[in-house]
Amino acid sequence: MIKKNTVLVLLINLFFLFSLSVSLVHAVELDEATRTITFDSSSKTITLTPEQVKRGKRLFNNSCAQCHNGGITKTNPNIGLDLESLSLATPARDNITNLIDYMKDPKSYDGLDSIAELHPSIKSAEIFPRMKNLTDEDLLSMAGYILVQPRIVQEQWGGGKIHY
Repeated sequence: MIKKNTVLVLLINLFFLFSLSVSLVHAVELDEATRTITFDSSSKTITLTPEQVKRGKRLFNNSCAQCHNGGITKTNPNIGLDLESLSLATPARDNITNLIDYMKDPKSYDGLDSIAELHPSIKSAEIFPRMKNLTDEDLLSMAGYILVQPRIVQEQWGGGKIHY
């Protein structure tokens, strides 16, 4: 009987310790350095609130994740939402201002042609209704989430087939 009780107590303690460690991981907030990202082409920065990042995630998952799950681009896996791909676009989309401009009126990767009829945007909200009610604050939160993700999941964000 003592052996059964000892094993049971040991299992309960292990379960409790595991539950506690999992809860602590979920409770950790993103630190200020992680939430500080480039605001515009002049390298000005902005520090997002934890609420903005959380809201950006929710909005991104609702409006963008169907084609950009994990930061990849399903329609063109060669161009993802990783910082390298965003920085090589014309104009560079590795900052809040230019990423918001893209979400309002998307241009091709070389910046020459409008692709608003093909890519969800504010400009084409009648074709893509999920974009219809997004405010500038919503776009800022989504852009912030996209730019924070590489700091959280590193190369997995936009890593394509290697990770997904």
